[in-house]
Amino acid sequence: MSKIKILYVEDEMFLGKIVKESLESRDFEVKMITDGNNAVPAFHSFEPDICILDVMLPHKDGFTIGREIKELQPDIPIIFLTAKNQTEDVLKGFKSGGNDYIRKPFSMEELIIRIHNLLSMRGNAPQTNHDANAPIPIGEYLFDPRKYELILGDNVRKLSHREAELLLIFAHHQNGTIERKKILKDVWGDDSFFNSRNLDVYIKKLRDYLAEDEQVQIITLKGIGYQFAVG
Repeated sequence: MSKIKILYVEDEMFLGKIVKESLESRDFEVKMITDGNNAVPAFHSFEPDICILDVMLPHKDGFTIGREIKELQPDIPIIFLTAKNQTEDVLKGFKSGGNDYIRKPFSMEELIIRIHNLLSMRGNAPQTNHDANAPIPIGEYLFDPRKYELILGDNVRKLSHREAELLLIFAHHQNGTIERKKILKDVWGDDSFFNSRNLDVYIKKLRDYLAEDEQVQIITLKGIGYQFAVG
């Protein structure tokens, strides 16, 4: 089966590199463009299955690119990425031909789910027997949320229920940002001081468990939460 081809237009080089490599590691074929003027010519030559367009770009913004692409191929799915959160920008994105809209920062798992959803609606998503509880690759590790197991080679570590809950949240936000308050409410039910101290303990445990792969890091973002950096 041929790979899904993604035209990705993003001028933030660091973010773009992370997203491109993450998508390629999941078997997508990605062409990344950093200048708005080059997006439509790249669309012609690359013939993608889906487009992911940042809104704020040099020389030509993502909304303009989206309109031009839709004129060429009306049924091509387009996802807009933006740091903006005003309602009028969301509406402008859909009026420009966008099929979906994700605000930065976003998780790779969320982006991939949206890609597959749009392609499924178009009728060209790959066939999959995806199980939401199937083992999840995390760098060199494999995490099995059903069995509460973290696997590295022949070594299997059994996790507690709460450790597995927390790691599952991180696994679904690889290379994304997770708010501390959201973790507390999702895992403990509230963000009280007592539960906050418990979270600190569990974060330390997970860091210890994941320490054998230097490419996997739980990075504290002071005043915000955490980034789960993988690869």
